[in-house]
Amino acid sequence: MDWLMGKSKAKPNGKKPAAEEKKVYLEPEHTKSRISDFAFKELVVLPREIDLNEWLASNTTTFFHHINLQYSTISEFCTGETCQTMAVCNTQYCWHDERGKKVKCTAPQYVDFVMSSVQKLVTDEDVFPTKYGREFPSSFESLVKKICKYLFHVLGHIYWAHFKETLALELHGHLNTLYVHFILFAREFNLLDPKETAVLDDLTEVLCSSPSGGGGGGDGASSGAPGAQNHVKER
Repeated sequence: MDWLMGKSKAKPNGKKPAAEEKKVYLEPEHTKSRISDFAFKELVVLPREIDLNEWLASNTTTFFHHINLQYSTISEFCTGETCQTMAVCNTQYCWHDERGKKVKCTAPQYVDFVMSSVQKLVTDEDVFPTKYGREFPSSFESLVKKICKYLFHVLGHIYWAHFKETLALELHGHLNTLYVHFILFAREFNLLDPKETAVLDDLTEVLCSSPSGGGGGGDGASSGAPGAQNHVKER
């Protein structure tokens, strides 16, 4: 289950629609849309007398289900033809299987790999124990970080490649709310590397710094310069 992620400099075979190049998701009329004005920064804090791993497990599982559901609303538009690579802005992601073999895949295939792998983990009693007396593995936090990284890729792809469909379905308020909650939770427990999330720093800055975003700048959002998204980063 030790997944790895690689990034490629290869350009997509198809051109990006003009609407996405303009980053429609950053337009004020859309970034203001929410389904709740709740202060998520308060919601993500570890409650008293709750075990940290229990809190991470509960929230990670919930985010997985919600992001999977959000993707399902636009999945019919995410095809091997429309999304020949798994891209977010000018960053493209490659999947590596459990043996470390690089798998060339389209965006829908990549998302399927993500969701299948995460589903396998969250239903594994040895990793996400639900029975009393069962302990979390020593590697639990690192696994949660990997899950969050892949879920971030899925959210990013929805914004970058399918925001116009999300708008048409009038689900952008749900997407924005989910993104804010997810990012603030990840920040609270240092689950995402700022270098990983830099590809959407501009979006994070706008959504998470607003009053309804639940908090100001902070890790991962302070470097949201316009040019930050124009470079493919490699490890």
